[in-house]
Amino acid sequence: MLRSVLLLFIVLFVSEGFLFAQKGTGKLYRIDRYESIYLPLGKISFADKLIEYKVGSPAPIQKYRDSVQCLHEPNYKNYQTPNFLSLGCGGSLTVEFTDNGFMNLPGDDLYIFEVGPSKEAAKVEISQNGIDWVYAGKIAGGKSSIDLSKEGIDGETVFYFLRITDLRDLCRSISAGADIDAIGAINSVIKLTINADVLFDVAKYDLKETAKKSLDSLTEIIKKVDKATILIEGHTDSDGSEITNMQLSENRCISVKERLMEIFGENALYDYEIKPYGESKPRIPNDSPQNKHQNRRVEITVLPPKDYYESISIKK
Repeated sequence: MLRSVLLLFIVLFVSEGFLFAQKGTGKLYRIDRYESIYLPLGKISFADKLIEYKVGSPAPIQKYRDSVQCLHEPNYKNYQTPNFLSLGCGGSLTVEFTDNGFMNLPGDDLYIFEVGPSKEAAKVEISQNGIDWVYAGKIAGGKSSIDLSKEGIDGETVFYFLRITDLRDLCRSISAGADIDAIGAINSVIKLTINADVLFDVAKYDLKETAKKSLDSLTEIIKKVDKATILIEGHTDSDGSEITNMQLSENRCISVKERLMEIFGENALYDYEIKPYGESKPRIPNDSPQNKHQNRRVEITVLPPKDYYESISIKK
């Protein structure tokens, strides 16, 4: 009996990179009978708002045109059950991630749950604001994952919008065009920005008493993910010297980190990283008091946990 349990443990370790044994929010989603995809931030990782659905021509039959079927976690059962959205030949779908975004981080960044008996090709584009679009790659021939680094996309921008356009490979079936069950962000993130003036007095790094309440309210958002890396980045305006501003932003990062650790407690499954930038990364030019106000900020990004990246590194 002991031997069989040990053997099962080894199989799980090797086949899934130890992901089954990880605690936390991460979740495996079935792709087919034999394979699954792991999303380290779990159910929040999916597109959850429809922006636009342009049905192609020829169009799928009516029962495959329920546009909300492409949102949230995948629920595909079989081809006869319309738990997915067909784009139609040349059709397109635009969705938004409202409680998270996604970034170009190590490994694959996106997974398109394209279902049905045929795997139709489709173009994938992404946007930070829903206006300016960047080509992100395509899914074709059973390949449904997207690695943003292959298209030279930077590793700092957080994207919130995604558009899929059918490439007219198969246009004759009753579910013409690509069939989309869900759109998941493997490298899902939550980014929060707080104006530094809310947290600190001028040139100070001790948190105001009122600032603690502001951070407390943000922790409710962070708690949607119970295992993650929390990255804290500090920014100042250009008043004062570069050295002083760098030290100030570092001390402010430390103050925020210590407060979050106090709130979550020592048993929380979070790792913390700080990155002070001083005045080196302004949002806008420091040429007015209003602009300087916007540049003084602390950014908190909730990222997939470190052991997820360790596991995909081992698998390589």
